[in-house]
Amino acid sequence: MPAFSIPAAEHSTMTAWGRDGETAAFANMIEQFGGEGKSFSVVSDSYDLWNAIDNIWGGSLTDDVKNMGGTLVIRPDSGEPAKVVREALERLAVKFGTTVNSKGYKVLPDYVRIIQGDGISPQSLRKIIDVILKAGFSADNVTFGMGGGLLQQVNRDTMSWAMKASAISIDGTWKDIYKDPVTSRSKRSKKGRLALIQDTNGQIKTIKADALSTETDDLLRDVYLNGKLLVDDSLTSIRERAGW
Repeated sequence: MPAFSIPAAEHSTMTAWGRDGETAAFANMIEQFGGEGKSFSVVSDSYDLWNAIDNIWGGSLTDDVKNMGGTLVIRPDSGEPAKVVREALERLAVKFGTTVNSKGYKVLPDYVRIIQGDGISPQSLRKIIDVILKAGFSADNVTFGMGGGLLQQVNRDTMSWAMKASAISIDGTWKDIYKDPVTSRSKRSKKGRLALIQDTNGQIKTIKADALSTETDDLLRDVYLNGKLLVDDSLTSIRERAGW
């Protein structure tokens, strides 16, 4: 088995609803994946993590979170990990309350937890645990995602590269979408329909698709379109291409 997961939102599935539709996007996750004994993760920093915790999860959707059954796992994904996790726990404690375990540490209700997967390394993981324990919270409140930081640290940040959804067609009308987390402005993503070209100097550039001339080739290719997979690489071929 190459991988497995609980149902987990990522930024494009949240930003596709637009900034004004974030509450509806979160509510949809509860409706689709909530239920007795079920767990699901929702990335919540597309715009403002603190607003998401204080006014959506811990505000307009409080009763839904409490009564859905199962566990909502809130995912911060930007900012300084130890500070963000501690503040997220403190804000969730205000909204949902805590109990104290046999070790004397605060534990959130079973229906809400945090997962931190951004910026995790052996060093940062220890720091996060130390900070939340000093703040009086149990490590049981937090799950950690393992990425390249626990391996060779060769990842998307090596070349400052990441891929995000930038536009969505709704009823035939294209709409720009993007992420712009308040906890890390450097993670602001590009918006709109885009094309990739090679200019006269041989440099690769991203431009707006509307600016693409008839003499210039778009280097991007469709891989997944309208529910159909157009390029079906096997895991073996991907590993071979990566030199594994």
